[in-house]
Amino acid sequence: MVQAYILIQTEVGKATAVAETVSKIPGVLTAEDVTGPYDVIVKAEAETVDDLGRMVVAKVQKVEGITRTLTCPVVHL
Repeated sequence: MVQAYILIQTEVGKATAVAETVSKIPGVLTAEDVTGPYDVIVKAEAETVDDLGRMVVAKVQKVEGITRTLTCPVVHL
């Protein structure tokens, strides 16, 4: 399994709605509102890096209210 943190910027006032919607996407483990340069941080997992990329592009980025995402895959060194 590949895990990643997805950092999300949202439109003003949309963080809670975005976190709730994203949390229902298969493969999303957690989705939480945060403060700082990002509004929501998501922890997700998929079978492969390609599957993870498809989830982010086809599902996460299509959620209304999201303006930008940054995907940070977890590495085990």
